[in-house]
Parts: sequence; structure tokens; C-alpha cells
Amino acid sequence: MNVYPFIEAEQAGKHNVKRACELLKVSRSAFYQHARGEQSARDRVDAELTEQIIAVHAASNGTYGAPRIHAELAAAGRRHGRKRIAARMREAGVRGKSPRRWKATTIPDPNAGNRPDLVERDFTADPAAVDTRWCGDITYINTWEGWLYLATVIDLASRRVVGWATADHLKTDLVDAALSDALARRRPADGLVFHSDRGCQYTSAQHARLAKRHGVRLSVGRRGQCWDNAVAESFFSTLKTELIHRQAWPTRKAAHQATFEYIEGWYNTRRRHSSLGYLSPAAYEDGTDISLVPALKVA
Repeated sequence: MNVYPFIEAEQAGKHNVKRACELLKVSRSAFYQHARGEQSARDRVDAELTEQIIAVHAASNGTYGAPRIHAELAAAGRRHGRKRIAARMREAGVRGKSPRRWKATTIPDPNAGNRPDLVERDFTADPAAVDTRWCGDITYINTWEGWLYLATVIDLASRRVVGWATADHLKTDLVDAALSDALARRRPADGLVFHSDRGCQYTSAQHARLAKRHGVRLSVGRRGQCWDNAVAESFFSTLKTELIHRQAWPTRKAAHQATFEYIEGWYNTRRRHSSLGYLSPAAYEDGTDISLVPALKVA
């Protein structure tokens, strides 16, 4: 908030400018600079910071809030307090996107055999544990042609989407395609744990045969406990907030292409994750960090 008009009013009323500055926590020198039409050093820094915030926010397609903008600027060598960044965002009318929660689409199979929970809600990020524990789930995208279903496979250690597939159906073939995609890309060692909910696609004999062929150990959460697969749910919430629910999708093909660009060109490689110390999954895995806005990099 610009407090100078209040001090000017006090000055015009022949009140104590010093006292007004003290109450409003503004230095008298800054006030007199403002009165002379000069910009204070702090005002210049704030103006530059606001420009940087707007650049990062735009580069994130309008999704980043103060925590991720703070991390982005810090990576570029621009170190400011998170509260100061939040204040500059409010002043500029810049806001991030906050994820909501949606229900899962998988249908529990009451006749499924007992399978162990090999994860037990331990979703600890650990770069040394990449390709040892994955999780999978299904969500839906509404298009004018009908539903497009998306199945994903996420590495619990790095939060990277290591495999995914879309289809116009909810058959087991969909989750098998996503898991096969992940296996072809990552080629994990035998013994990898693949965790899911108790959806009938994941507890089917067909899915079990695929897992057995590749040495994958299947794990399922407890009945009715969505938090047992919280990493997958969190990804879908973020995807829908940052992409799916921001526009209409005339065709399944358009939704598929946008999902591809989001996962491969943004989420895995550039989007900063709070659970990874505000690194992207790719940076977390290989130990490097790339600024979202290269022009902000300090030489």
C-alpha cells in the first residue's frame, strides 16, 4: 500500500511529519525523495522485483504462487524474502493456482484377492531410490467428444511421471499401457513395487500377468483410503488445476496433445515441486537446476 498520501495529508495539515513516518514505518528521507519526485532505492528494487515476478509468473503459464516464484528467483540468484514477494504479487494483482481435490475414477473390486500394501503411505522423496517404487491411478478429462481417460505411473522417489497412456475406455488395457510405457522408458530392476488403489483394472489377472513378466511386485492401498495413493491424487489435482479446467477441450486428440506437452514439457522437466525442495523431478534426479526464465540468471 502507498502510504505517502497519508503523510502528505499530515504535512498539509501542519502535523508532525516525523511522527507520521514513524507510525507508518517509512523513513523521512524516503518520503522527501518521493515528495521531490525521486525514486528511493527500495522503490527501485521493488519495481525490478515486480518485473521479475511477472516474468516468472508468465513463464509458468500463470500457475506459480509466492513459494515457487521465491524458489525460481533464488535459483536465478535473486534472493528476496517470500513475504516480500507475496506483497509484490498482491500489489501487481498476480496470483497462482491452488489445487483442489477430485475423486478417483477406479472402481473397487470386491472379489479381488488379498494383496499387500508395500508402501504404507511412505511417500518419502529420495533420489537414491528412483525406480524402486512407483504408483499408478486413473483420472478423466471431459471433451466435447466424450471422456478421455488418463492413466499415469509416477516414481515415488522423484515425483516424475515415468509412464502414461490415454484411451476412451476404462479397461485394463489402459493401465497396462501406462505401466508398459514406464517399463520401456526406465527399464527398472526386478523387484520394483507398483502401488495402486483397489480398482478392478489394477487387481485384474491380466494386470498381474504383465507385472509378473517384468518382475514387478504389485501393492494396493486399503479399501476406501484415498490417502494410500496420495501422490497420484496430488498429481491429478495439479494437472486439472493448471491445465484441464482452464479451457474447454473440443476433441480427445487435443486433450491428449495438451497432456503430453504438460507432462513432458512442463511437469517433469521444469515445474518446481515443494516436496522436492522446489526442484523439478528431472533436476531432482540428476542434481541440476535450470531457471524457468534464463534472462534472470546472474552471471
